[in-house]
Amino acid sequence: MNYPSSPSQTLGRTTQNHAVTLQFPDNLLLPLLLGDHDRHLVRLEQRLGVRLSCRGNRIAISGDPSRVGSAQSALRELYGRLERGLGINASDVDAAIRLALPENEEVDSLPTDLPAIHTRRGAVVPRSARQAKYMELLSRHDMVFALGPAGTGKTYLAVAQALAMLQAGHVDRIVLSRPAVEAGERLGFLPGDMKEKIDPYLRPLYDALYDLLPAEQVARRLNNGEIEIAPLAFMRGRTLAHAFVILDEAQNTTPMQMKMFLTRMGEGARMVITGDPSQVDLPRDQVSGLVHALTILEGVKGIAVARFDERDVVRHELVGRIVAAYARAEDSSPPAPKVRRSRQEKSLSNNANGDGQ
Repeated sequence: MNYPSSPSQTLGRTTQNHAVTLQFPDNLLLPLLLGDHDRHLVRLEQRLGVRLSCRGNRIAISGDPSRVGSAQSALRELYGRLERGLGINASDVDAAIRLALPENEEVDSLPTDLPAIHTRRGAVVPRSARQAKYMELLSRHDMVFALGPAGTGKTYLAVAQALAMLQAGHVDRIVLSRPAVEAGERLGFLPGDMKEKIDPYLRPLYDALYDLLPAEQVARRLNNGEIEIAPLAFMRGRTLAHAFVILDEAQNTTPMQMKMFLTRMGEGARMVITGDPSQVDLPRDQVSGLVHALTILEGVKGIAVARFDERDVVRHELVGRIVAAYARAEDSSPPAPKVRRSRQEKSLSNNANGDGQ
């Protein structure tokens, strides 16, 4: 980071462990950096395996050289958040650690100043290196596919980018969509009007909106059409121009639905397609439209693909371990028998570049 009050660095005496001391100029920010009863320092020590001690406005770091470097990077990132007027909690500390770990192969290519998406609720910043790359892709490309397990921020960051572009006047509206597929259950007949029938399927999109905007603004924008919640089944025949369109849970689309959705793109539109190919809730004999689309479209100019894994999970730390455990179990299980494709799917694959409705 390039700021005049950045912490200065002095190397300690070389012993069996590498030692570094960071000096922080603002004594008012230092207690926030340390946390109540030094809990942030303790978290850094436990996660990185280093020794941290604070005296005055200096924090001494000792341990394995690579881990000392990671601790320096994490502390600088957290201090930078405080200088920008942002708070620090346990999740922010974990995010700084993920960004600083040497085994994160994408860290070296990150810019010094991490990207941010600015909404009315404040700045949304990445919590992993791949999130930072994803945010960069969202700002540069008209169509982005985001793949990975639950809790990696695929949908949340897409909604944040959509709101930022809406508030800046770069798009006229936001369209949020999902296929109405139950997660392994049969919900049966749902009572109520059309909105009440489809709301349960679209609840995660509402959650992101309410987290990023005050409730009254969400209600107002939904009422005036600036934000539209649209089931995938109602997309056929539409042209979505000057809109930021997000298709969530795209692994549960069929190839025909996916082709239909992608060809709705109109002038001045942005599209983000998110999904987890490991959690397909379609019938066993049905090919996922998300997987099918990537075999055809990856590498096409103007289309970007962001991939996440369990290291990028920003929910409870157990979620990342659960995802990793399931991945190991699937890798060790015998391969499933190949499912014969229907004539319709073969025809779709052979004519993938044809016109869709």
